[in-house]
Amino acid sequence: MGLLENKTAIVTGSSRGIGAEVAKILAAEGAAVVVNYRQKAPRANKVVAEIEADGGRAAAVGADLTTQEGVQALASAAMENFGSLDLLVLNASGGMETGMEEGYALKLNRDAQVNMLNAAVALMPERSRVVFVTSHQAHFIDTVPTMPDYEPVARSKRAGEDALRALVPALADKGISLVVVSGDMIEGTVTATLLDRSNPGAIEARRAEAGKLYSVKEFAAEVAKMATADVETGHTEYVGGADYFDKTADKTADKTADTSSS
Repeated sequence: MGLLENKTAIVTGSSRGIGAEVAKILAAEGAAVVVNYRQKAPRANKVVAEIEADGGRAAAVGADLTTQEGVQALASAAMENFGSLDLLVLNASGGMETGMEEGYALKLNRDAQVNMLNAAVALMPERSRVVFVTSHQAHFIDTVPTMPDYEPVARSKRAGEDALRALVPALADKGISLVVVSGDMIEGTVTATLLDRSNPGAIEARRAEAGKLYSVKEFAAEVAKMATADVETGHTEYVGGADYFDKTADKTADKTADTSSS
């Protein structure tokens, strides 16, 4: 019996990358998984096929989370396919894509996250969990600067995290917990590739600074652990990038010094 036997999970943005790996791990633990995609159905179907080949249960569901119709369709799909919804992994994010409408990053990284959570919570029983996936570049944006090209996205993801955290008391009233997983730059992700394209050498420089960058599979394993981890609601799980804490401490010390000298 896996840790998630007889449970159902939705993993947003799970047709590839971190989301796909999280979906596979959750399925291996016994969960029935709704694999979400926006446009790439063949990729999502491949993830589902891999899960089913290993004896798991999964269904691919196309849904644009920036629309209320998409959010509702994804939440409903869990009930229609598997009869329950016990775990929501908010992995989908973006904002660096070209040709998107103005304000798209905030629409996806904040508004869609809140809308998806609200739609799911209406269906989730007591002791369910929501896991929000973010990055150190976003989580620490108020104390540690990031690359200029990424700052608008980072601030939109931080806005999303803040909006979700504001819902923790209401979730607690329903017996539902929220956990945040924040990771350093991850090797092989779309975001890292786009950042390296706009800032050649960015990944190599960050790897040298941090000492190690997690792979997609390594980070996905850490995200999946939080589905059943014995932690308090509102907990933040940090993955890699220990130097961020030193930078934050230095920033706090600087502010203290400025206050003392004024």
